[in-house]
Amino acid sequence: MSEAFLHYIWQFQYFDKHELQTTSGDPIQIFNPGNRNSHAGPDFQNARMKIGGMEWIGSAEIHIQASGWIEHKHDRDEAYENVILHVVWKNDKGIRRSDGSLLPTLELMNRVNPKFFLNYQRLVNSPESIPCAPFIAQVKEITKYAMVDRVLMDRLESKSTRIFEILNKNHHDWQETCYQVLARSFGFKVNADPLQQLGQLLPYKVLRKHGDKLLHIEALLFGQAGFLEEDNDDEYYSLLKREYNLLRQKYKLSDRRLNKAQWKFLRLRPANFPTIRLAEFAALLHAQPTLFSTILEAETYPALVSIFSAQQSGYWTSHYTFFKNAKEPVNFLGESSIATIIVNVVVPLLVAYGKSRDDQRYVDRAVAILRQTPGESNTIISQWKTLGLNSKTAFDSQALIELQNNYCGKKRCLECAIGVSLINPRHQ
Repeated sequence: MSEAFLHYIWQFQYFDKHELQTTSGDPIQIFNPGNRNSHAGPDFQNARMKIGGMEWIGSAEIHIQASGWIEHKHDRDEAYENVILHVVWKNDKGIRRSDGSLLPTLELMNRVNPKFFLNYQRLVNSPESIPCAPFIAQVKEITKYAMVDRVLMDRLESKSTRIFEILNKNHHDWQETCYQVLARSFGFKVNADPLQQLGQLLPYKVLRKHGDKLLHIEALLFGQAGFLEEDNDDEYYSLLKREYNLLRQKYKLSDRRLNKAQWKFLRLRPANFPTIRLAEFAALLHAQPTLFSTILEAETYPALVSIFSAQQSGYWTSHYTFFKNAKEPVNFLGESSIATIIVNVVVPLLVAYGKSRDDQRYVDRAVAILRQTPGESNTIISQWKTLGLNSKTAFDSQALIELQNNYCGKKRCLECAIGVSLINPRHQ
């Protein structure tokens, strides 16, 4: 038995209410089980019920055994003085309030269908990464896709929350925030942290002043990234270094530059080298001097692909790193990489901006763009595909990743429509 399961049973009232009474024999009539409380205090608040002929409004507290009241020290906590019913699996101890009166207690042990708990155990004890994998074929399609829709919105909410955290640090400057989250995204996981640091060390307002000069943007980015510390007679490198030193003095840029050693090259394909990503980021900032406004105006996935399809400067079409010619021409930022940026940066930005303006149009546009964006391909998506949930668009793949990471992986089956339908088939 677990308290999570008891919470579920109480919240949805899945127990036998015939001749319902407290352990001391007082009849109980439940009008409202209360609202689940995720903060400190009793488990369910604003419950309404009739106990022993008197109507009460207050809280309900859930424990596996009644003695949990004492173990959790609720008898010493004033927040529990308004508990009107103690709901337990087993009543192993009579509990009294601070005034000495007996706390009304409801024992559920003999009132719950044993199949419910067996079904629950079957899921939470499953060794599968997706606990319901052996049984999901029993679930109605409408139940599955309703859950997919729900978790997609959960994911967008979570990602937009992180955008708001960055926005607050930037004193509600949307352009600076857009620049910083894009900088991180150009690191593509492996170099995300140093690129995020770079975005914080090199203000966007400085780069915007040189939006019409790609060489200056490259000099500022490569210089603050720590790549211009050597002496070399490479013409392009020398030019970047000279420009960077002039601009650093002009803008009094902090000496807290990144160190070249912070960047990871090992086991990366050359196209993913941080030098290439910096060159691509510089090209984007040069091609789109009003980047955030341009993103806000884009209404479709193809329009966004066009925005991010900026071509890096000539040097970086023949080099993956400084001083060493590539054996073949270097490609520009690919559409799969652009799709990743759209999913992880553009869509959350649109959702956050829409919420900040109380304008649902931006949220709706974000969802529409996800439906136009090709779905991701990874081990999580492959697992769901074998279970019959295909991922044609990023809307699908993002939802399935969220479902795996925050529900299946955490065994939150009681909070999942798919899991609940397997625990209690009547819920389908």
